[in-house]
Amino acid sequence: MNIYVGNLPYTTQESDITEMFQQYGEVYSVKLIKDFDTGKLKGFGFVEMEQNGGNEAINGLNDKEFGDRKIIVNEAKQRKERDSRGGGGGNRYNGGNNSKRRY
Repeated sequence: MNIYVGNLPYTTQESDITEMFQQYGEVYSVKLIKDFDTGKLKGFGFVEMEQNGGNEAINGLNDKEFGDRKIIVNEAKQRKERDSRGGGGGNRYNGGNNSKRRY
């Protein structure tokens, strides 16, 4: 089971999350998400664990205090496929419809 954990303090370590979730069952992995440019934690992550323990962890940990914050714990949603055509942006260098602009 893949579990989303949000509203984490930015000082959280993967070992903190592992320890918190192990009381509910076997933890297979913990992944805290970091900003690509700065390497700083973004305040959320994912825990992979067995199904029964995962359900218990969600029920036991959601909305609980952790490091002066109430954490959000729920089943992670499948990531949507991204459109491979690119696109994006509306600036004058790429993307968007600039045919009516005068510079």
